[in-house]
Amino acid sequence: MSLTNVAVLAFDGVAPFELGILCEAFGIDRTADGVPPIDFAVCAEDDRPMRTSAGFSMQAAHGLDRVATADLVGVPAMKQAEPSDAVIEAIRAAHDRGARILSVCSGAFMLGQAGLLDGRECTTHWMYTERLQREFPAAKVVPEVLYVDAGQVVTGAGSAAGLDAALHIWRQEHGASIANIIARRAVVPPYRDGGQAQYISRAVPDCEADTLGPLLTWILENLGEDHGVEALAKRALMSPRTFARRFRDETGTTPHHWVTRQRVAAAEELLERTEQPVEWIAGEVGFGNAATLRHHFVRVRGVSPQSYRRQFAC
Repeated sequence: MSLTNVAVLAFDGVAPFELGILCEAFGIDRTADGVPPIDFAVCAEDDRPMRTSAGFSMQAAHGLDRVATADLVGVPAMKQAEPSDAVIEAIRAAHDRGARILSVCSGAFMLGQAGLLDGRECTTHWMYTERLQREFPAAKVVPEVLYVDAGQVVTGAGSAAGLDAALHIWRQEHGASIANIIARRAVVPPYRDGGQAQYISRAVPDCEADTLGPLLTWILENLGEDHGVEALAKRALMSPRTFARRFRDETGTTPHHWVTRQRVAAAEELLERTEQPVEWIAGEVGFGNAATLRHHFVRVRGVSPQSYRRQFAC
């Protein structure tokens, strides 16, 4: 897919925040910052006002014919409303001609109605995952993740996770540096580790919510240091057991997994922006040697560092 033409669907009952997530990710002209231009449109079945789930009305400037030319179709959440047959058919037709489809939150249900989830891994907000599986038993619902990339179909979990999914698509198409520009403009992390399991049925206690923030910042600024549990626990003035538990509570993952992801992200930047050899980059980000970097890079990104550099080097 070439990410140059994006159409986002709107309909009665559309959730404005989730619609806004897609507009933020793809509808703002950031060419002055070096981001490739996007031909973007919000589309609806007709030009009649649509009532959003927040109670106000809106109109779209484009019809469903615009969806037929898009190479990415965004489907925001819907609440207490049923999409028309024409909207469902527009989603199905876009998929059948090869367009990529991205749903946010409960927008996954429209993908299910279009028959696009059968046999595919997918996700939605944790409140709706059981219902999604029940209504579409042929789907492979993954409840604990922020988004699922099933190739042509990408499904985001809860509302803000739609931005994680959108940044993932930008990263795939144009590399980490472009995704990072968009993330910085939106004032969000370019890669959010952990999954939505950390939000299910509980919230992180207020007294603990940000206790590790300074330590995480230090890790990012010193990726080449020893970041084993014992060393980090000592810096945080905690026992290793307490530290490991607190780290999982606040990030949703283990220290090793979180640090590995940050090192891979840093390696991406260096692969794109420098001509330094992979061995040097491995040492700079804390992997120690090229073999270890290659092992983790392939596991996280699915390609070797050399392949990534060939595709995204500036």
